[in-house]
Amino acid sequence: MKLTYNKNIGDVLLVSLEGSNSFETKDFDDFTAILNNDKLLGLNIFNASEKFTEEELEKETANEEIVQKINNIIHEDLDEINPDLTPKFVVGYVKECEQHEDADRLSVTKVDVGDEVLQIVCGAPNIDKGQKVVVAKVGAFMPNGLYIKPSELRGVKSNGMISSRKELGLEDDGVRGIYVLDDSYEIGQPFFN
Repeated sequence: MKLTYNKNIGDVLLVSLEGSNSFETKDFDDFTAILNNDKLLGLNIFNASEKFTEEELEKETANEEIVQKINNIIHEDLDEINPDLTPKFVVGYVKECEQHEDADRLSVTKVDVGDEVLQIVCGAPNIDKGQKVVVAKVGAFMPNGLYIKPSELRGVKSNGMISSRKELGLEDDGVRGIYVLDDSYEIGQPFFN
């Protein structure tokens, strides 16, 4: 779940729940729902500064209090939302890294993210076993708006994305490929606070 508030475009809080290539909108008094076949993808909440504190509007990720406020706004018109609020950008440890059997420039990795091991297909030239990396888990919204969902690359399932500095919206360090972290990072810790 991603929150975006920009006073320059109006007093509207944009709530992104899931990505989709197609959508429709449905207008209500205090908000517009963004839907795909009746599945709620997001909300545009109007007069947001009257409903949320300034501190809440500055956040990019929601907490339980913000979710409750959103549910109070939509409860008469829509089912309540119950988003996964766990961190979506975490430190991972590459336990395995093998050449993709059907693609020269892809690697199939097993990455420990603390509470699970994810299979992630990665195209970065600098990926290797034993690295600590930043993983965008399924459900993450990248800074450029890309929504991370389970996918399949050349017949191999991939659940997340091992990210570069550029993909994370960080200053480019000139390294071609993923952002390799030093040992001071703990496996599973949130990358962004």
